[in-house]
Order: sequence, then structure tokens, then C-alpha cells
Amino acid sequence: MRAIHPTADENATPIGARLRAARTAQGLSLAQLAETTGLSKGFLSRVERDETSPSVATLVQLCQVLSLPVGALFAEPEVQHVAFESAPRINLGGFGADERLMTPRGEQRVQLLRSELAPDAHGGSELYTINCDVEVLHVVSGSMSVRFADRVAILRAGDALTFPGREPHSWRVEGGEPGIALWVIVPAPWSGSA
Repeated sequence: MRAIHPTADENATPIGARLRAARTAQGLSLAQLAETTGLSKGFLSRVERDETSPSVATLVQLCQVLSLPVGALFAEPEVQHVAFESAPRINLGGFGADERLMTPRGEQRVQLLRSELAPDAHGGSELYTINCDVEVLHVVSGSMSVRFADRVAILRAGDALTFPGREPHSWRVEGGEPGIALWVIVPAPWSGSA
């Protein structure tokens, strides 16, 4: 009979972080999971740190308690890389802005736009809205103002502003210098497929 090693195989698929995420998302402590499954806290802790591999039966039991499909532990995460050089240029109606869509065109949950802004760049003289719940502007370099119906916010390099996209607003680069800004829009107001 072959000896069983108490440590995980170096080539094993890491599943510990996914198990820990499922446990904490449900508000379960390690002690509560141990009590429910009859496994020791020490063993569960080692599983969550990928220091040991559970048997198939134990893994199935953990997944049942955590209401997690076993296959979800081994599914390859969907990771999509968008290189700046190949990011599509878009035009959201601003002036003096070279804007690129940094999230995949079909991403519907969120959009990230990178804007390289001329010294006189602006979003137009009229206030506009975006059909989204949240808009975040992060000024990477330069300074900008964001005008709302009742106030103006001034942002300098490093600053961020979060507001409802449906709130009428416009923006302008200030200070006579170019700027770079990142816009995060949640959810994506359009698919970018055009």
C-alpha cells in the first residue's frame, strides 16, 4: 500500500481561496463550518490555505454545506486583457478628449474609459446624463472641474469623484495643462459594439 502524503500536491488546482470566499460570503466562521461538517478547524484552515487537499467525499460535503457546485471550484475564471494600444477609441460627445474603452466591448457590468485630455477639453456646454447607477471619475494627471446643476467640484491629480450618472453634469479640464482621467461607469450604459 502506498503512503498518502499529508501535504497538497504542488500541481493541484488551488481551491482554498474559493472555499474561503464561499464560507465568508455566507457569514460562516471556520468554527461554524467545522461544527456543521464534523471536520476540524485546523484541517479546514489548511484546506483554505491550499496546504492540504481534501478527499473527494470531503470536498463534496464542504460544497453541499456551502451551497457551492463542486465544478465552480475548478472553473477557469473569465479574465480578459485589453491592451491600451488595441483599446477601441470611442467618442462620448466630449471635445478635446481621446477616449478609449479599456473594458471588453461586451462587458455589461462595468465600463472603464481612459481619457487623454487636451488643455481645453470639456464635456460640452450643456449638462448631460449617462444611463448608469454610478459614475466615478479619477483624475490621473492635470486638474478638472465637474459641473452639476447646483455646484462645481474641482479635482486635482489623484482625486476621485463618485456620483449618480443620471445626475445632470459636465466636465472641463482646468489649469491650461493636458490631463488624463479614468471613468468607471456601473453598469455599462452601452455595449460598445458599434
